Amino acid sequence: MTTISDVSEQRAWQALGKVLPAPRAILAISAHWETNGRTHVTVGDHPRTIHDFRGFPPELFAIQYPAPGSAELVERIVELLGKSRVTGDADWGFDHGAWGVLQPMYPDADIPLVEMSLDRSLTPEGHFAIGAALAPLRDEGVLIVASGNIVHNLSLWRESMGTQPDWAVDFRARTNAAILANDRDNLMQFSADDRPAQLAINSGEHYIPLLYAMGALQSGDSVGLFNDTLDGSISMTSALIGDVSLLDGIA
Repeated sequence: MTTISDVSEQRAWQALGKVLPAPRAILAISAHWETNGRTHVTVGDHPRTIHDFRGFPPELFAIQYPAPGSAELVERIVELLGKSRVTGDADWGFDHGAWGVLQPMYPDADIPLVEMSLDRSLTPEGHFAIGAALAPLRDEGVLIVASGNIVHNLSLWRESMGTQPDWAVDFRARTNAAILANDRDNLMQFSADDRPAQLAINSGEHYIPLLYAMGALQSGDSVGLFNDTLDGSISMTSALIGDVSLLDGIA
């Protein structure tokens, strides 16, 4: 809904898209594409726009994000990760984990885009390692966008909307602190009796993209937070890694 609503989160993404250095290409790592055993990447000249949801207004289903693909970026990803770990996928396209963030930032959809799946056979350390292996892309003009939610529990959302549950506030605060401190252990290791973490992460797919972003953090990077909002069991906290002065004036 953020994509079609005049809300602070959308306005922040719009503002960020205007001040970021124009990327040569974009790699989007989406919570909404899960695979098992290998990491998949979109291939093709113009991957399709996927509307992977139901029960929302027609305006959302009407959105198309016809960004071109990038064979060059796919080839570079394979080079960085290894042929045995990556599969080109012509069936998938750009789901709302990708266009939901990129449409406000780059509405013209004219920047080459590749989407990457989450290989759920990997450990947290494995996801982090892929992010680290992809870090050279940042020096090659590629914007890495890791799209998910730090707090994401749909089963609790209707009953908690309009509130800020203690467990969600606690987990968001801990995770924000770990992001700012580059505290890898506290981003990847949670005890079985850590109730806030279990509720916030639950099925895992919305949290995992954060590990890719943090894995791609390089020496000398700064990290800044924006869109640090929480509605019930879903947060919209966003992090910019790199030149955080670009966040001046962005909520």
